[in-house]
Amino acid sequence: MEIKNSERGVVVKHTGSHYLVSNLPEWRVVECVLRGKLRLKGKDTTNPIAVGDYVEYESNQSGKGVITSVFPRKNYIIRKSTNLSRQAHIIASNLDRVFLIVTLALPQTKMEFIDRFLVTCEAYKVPVKIVLNKADLLGKEHEEQLERFFEIYHESAGYEIIITSGRENINIDKLQAECKEKLSLFSGVSGVGKSSLINALDPSLKLKTAQISDYHKQGKHTTTFYEIHPLSTGGFIIDTPGIKGFGLIEMEREELSHYLPEMLKVLDRCRFAPCTHTHEPGCAVKEAVEEGVITEERYYSYLSMLEEEEKYR
Repeated sequence: MEIKNSERGVVVKHTGSHYLVSNLPEWRVVECVLRGKLRLKGKDTTNPIAVGDYVEYESNQSGKGVITSVFPRKNYIIRKSTNLSRQAHIIASNLDRVFLIVTLALPQTKMEFIDRFLVTCEAYKVPVKIVLNKADLLGKEHEEQLERFFEIYHESAGYEIIITSGRENINIDKLQAECKEKLSLFSGVSGVGKSSLINALDPSLKLKTAQISDYHKQGKHTTTFYEIHPLSTGGFIIDTPGIKGFGLIEMEREELSHYLPEMLKVLDRCRFAPCTHTHEPGCAVKEAVEEGVITEERYYSYLSMLEEEEKYR
């Protein structure tokens, strides 16, 4: 008779119907499959179990396992398909920190993507910092753009921005310190240098990288699966495939403004509640935009997200 032992672990990789599970911080990977009935849960998402999930599994003498249950998540990052379907995908869960990797050149990350990603982090209670990568490509022609970026996201919205370059080893030691003893997610659009940055953090990982397309000036997908890697300097990091679009998930019109920190500061001064900050008189948000306390870029991005929510209803 085959003896089964019940153990707890973290999903460190998902490939098709198979999962790799390890009892972090110990790195001892067990290949698992789902018990059939679990497939019925989470039917509104493409993946009922995500990288970072704590699971219980039964292992046998052959060294393989069967996932029998999933523990509640403390947080997660989720996105909707950019078409009109209701289907969603959980990128990762139980995160200590997210690093949103962006670039101002080759390629330039669109504000639309940045703002939707940041709003999702706020909504699902995931601490996030912005990593401005490829600093070695920024010249004098980017000075005004760089200054405005800091005005929008640091001075007004309050996000910490870390300027990095994997090629020039800029602030790599700072990122290593930030990742120590934590589970961190690196995410962004294709071509911003996520895998190259992770390789700079830990050269022993040797993640696959690709050159930017000269024709489109866009990145190519190099990471195929969501996967946790142990860092030799301490901590664990999740590399993700490049994301093209980021649709918001199940946010009410009245609550969306709560997920933009600069708007949240002034909401209680609006004359009416709830206030959509679009047409209502005595709106503190619109006044803050006129005064430059809230940047026009973020306000118009907010209006675009409101419009998007209407489209999905």
